Amino acid sequence: MQRIEKFLKEAGTYYLATVEGDQPRVRPFGTVNIFDGKLYIQTGKAKEVSKQIHANPKVEICAFKNGEWLRIAGTLKEDERREAKKSMLDAYPDLRGMYSEDDGNTEVFYFEKAVATFSSFTAAPEVVEI
Repeated sequence: MQRIEKFLKEAGTYYLATVEGDQPRVRPFGTVNIFDGKLYIQTGKAKEVSKQIHANPKVEICAFKNGEWLRIAGTLKEDERREAKKSMLDAYPDLRGMYSEDDGNTEVFYFEKAVATFSSFTAAPEVVEI
């Protein structure tokens, strides 16, 4: 799990794919955090991405750095606990200008079932279940 978090943080930006009806939607994200032994991401409830995740929690992440990429395919589950939101915002204090664990908008999700695949152009893929 730490290897996955480290890769995503070092990449800086990853792309989250969701589905809206029959249309894929992809957008850049940057938040990732391990809390209670699970991999979390964060968004705001007012955003379309939140509505898409609630309608269909199957998502995929893709990040690229130094000739390697990481894909995580899985199902997200919302964690409404204040502690989970606080942990994420403490890890990304710059977000506190827009979000608070008590604002009713901040939302964190963790991967409930997921497969992470590390790939490159020069090596066989490595698959890790999380």
